[in-house]
Formats: sequence, C-alpha cells, structure tokens
Amino acid sequence: MRSGYLFALLPIAALVSACSSTPSDSSSQRYTPSPSQAEMRQTSPAFAHYTQDVVLDDLWNRPGLNQRDRSIVTLSALIAQNQTIELPFHFRRALDNGVTPLELSELITHLAFYSGWANATSATAILNEVFDERGISNADTPAMPEQRLPLDEEAEQQRQNIVQETYGGVSPGVLHYTTDVLFLDLWLRPGLVPRDRSLVTVSALVATGQAEQVTFHLNRAMDNGLSKAQASEVLTQLAFYAGWPRVFSAMPVFKSVFEERGVLNQPANDAS
Repeated sequence: MRSGYLFALLPIAALVSACSSTPSDSSSQRYTPSPSQAEMRQTSPAFAHYTQDVVLDDLWNRPGLNQRDRSIVTLSALIAQNQTIELPFHFRRALDNGVTPLELSELITHLAFYSGWANATSATAILNEVFDERGISNADTPAMPEQRLPLDEEAEQQRQNIVQETYGGVSPGVLHYTTDVLFLDLWLRPGLVPRDRSLVTVSALVATGQAEQVTFHLNRAMDNGLSKAQASEVLTQLAFYAGWPRVFSAMPVFKSVFEERGVLNQPANDAS
C-alpha cells in the first residue's frame, strides 16, 4: 500500500433556457433561477464573456476528460459546496451526457458521506424536479442491492489497521461507521463503478479544500482506472467550479501522487 493510500456544448441561450425557466411553486422555494443572457450581460459583460467563450466554448470541449466525466466532476463540486443555483442545468446536462438516473442517485448518496447530509438533501430536492420533468423515477430501485462489488480484503484490513492504530482512541464511533458503512457498504454499492465513485470523491475533496484527504483517494482513483491525464483535467474543470485557490492547494498533493507513481511527466494524450 502506498503511503497515501489510507457542462455537448450549448450556446449561452440554451444554458439560460435550461436554468431560468420559471420553476414550480415548490421548487422556487429551494433554488433561484439563473440569470438570463440579457441579465448577465447587463450586470457583468465580462462575466458573460467568460461564461460563454471560456467555460462553455472551451473548457467543456477540452480533451482529456469526456463530457460525461465533466458532468460528474461538476455536479460533485456543486453539491459538495451546496451551490444549488446551477444544479438544475447540470443535472439535465448530465443525463444528456449519458449519466444514468441510478448513477445520479448514487452520486448524491455518496456525497452525503463526503460533504454532509444537508447538501445531499438539497441536491435530492432539485434532482426530483428534473426527474419529474423527464418522467424519470428511481422508486423501484432497491435501497440495498442484492449483490455488492468484490472487496479487496487485504487492502481493507490494512486500512483498518492503520486507522485503528492512529485514531482508535479518538472516536470509536467514527471508526465503526468508517468501516461498516463507508468502506464495507457504500464503496461496494454497484450503482457507480469504483472509478466513478473515486472521481466523485476526489472532486468533492478538492472543491471543499480537503487537500489532506486527497492522497489516499487520488491513489485509489488511479488504482480504479483514472489516468494521469484525466486526473490532471479534473483539476482544470474544478478550477472554474471550485475556484483557483482550492485547486492550487490540491496541486502539490496531485504532484506528489504523480511522482510516486512515476507518471508526473507522462504526456497528456489519453483518449477519453
């Protein structure tokens, strides 16, 4: 075990159409519609320019990370930061980009543990509105799957030993739920493949400034199939959706992991 192991592009008018349609009475209590194109340009022409020309026309079209993965990274960052104003658009876009309703359900469930229950509750309320619009329901999906993903028992035992030795006397309750619910339950749910679950986790940690937790989870993500080029592009996406300071706080951790794995200077030419 390693030492650390423990938005199809749319014009801005389409963005506005997706985000600023008049919500129902119930949903209007939960989130404020995004500004229209005219409102955005009237208030801040510069912001409108960067939104259209940099974020929509450039960032979302970069190689290294496909549209589906960019939706997962963006949703993870928005939910983790409880930034609900853009969630309706990005839930719709994620569905259009191939993220399934079940995967969105699991994404929210996973983020409840990594960014808090209230943030996941807010996201669930908004996703319910989007599902209603599209005639989607996960109601028939069992809350507890019949089969779980296979467990790497040796790695899990090593994780448990390290955590127990380090924090056993601090909070036995935290350690209990970390093992029994987080790693022996949540991480083994088949609704998200391990690579995507790791992608959600790393994105949320960077977006919330939890750089000290990134080493373990970035290593786990790369063990689960995330390439160096994809991991690098996750940071690029998050710079716009979590802000430059949090990304630069995470950069040394990413660099350290890349160096340890011998991929720091690997060309960013992965197909995605």
